[in-house]
Amino acid sequence: MFISPGPVNMPIIASGTAYGFRRTFPFVSGATIGLIMLLLSLGLGLMQFVTAYPAFLKCLSLAGSLFILHVGYKIGSADPELSIKAAPCPDFKQGFLMQWFNPKAWLACIADISMFTAPGSHTPLFLFSGLYFTICYLSLAAWVVRGPRFGVVLDTRKKMQRFNILRGSLLCLCAVYLLLTSLLT
Repeated sequence: MFISPGPVNMPIIASGTAYGFRRTFPFVSGATIGLIMLLLSLGLGLMQFVTAYPAFLKCLSLAGSLFILHVGYKIGSADPELSIKAAPCPDFKQGFLMQWFNPKAWLACIADISMFTAPGSHTPLFLFSGLYFTICYLSLAAWVVRGPRFGVVLDTRKKMQRFNILRGSLLCLCAVYLLLTSLLT
């Protein structure tokens, strides 16, 4: 799930295109650590709240899916003349918080906790968190590495417009999938 297009990966590739790996690395670090903290929080007790109040997860899924759909539309319809460099480079805090408001992250963590926890022991959770950390960092870093390559290719208004439409469409597809999943469960 980390490498699939989503609400964290799209800003990472945009930042990688505009600012390169080194300046985008704090955002990647924040997103990775935010995800691990979400996983650990759920595994160490927050999951009891989610289980006791299933409407919370449903509301989070619906609101998050609609937000991702909105962001996807905004990206897909963005003016290709706008310079990404006009916006500030996303930072650690934004990456960290983005995971806590990302329904895809919540769903992944909840699914993984149900498979990789053991009653009476947190050892499997901590081992899995270490694996999750590594996979997340590598997956998100792969999006940053792709960014500058897109910058070289996106040298015309038409190409940038197509890129925006592709990114926006991928986010909208992700949002529709999450929305349907939420509504059908």
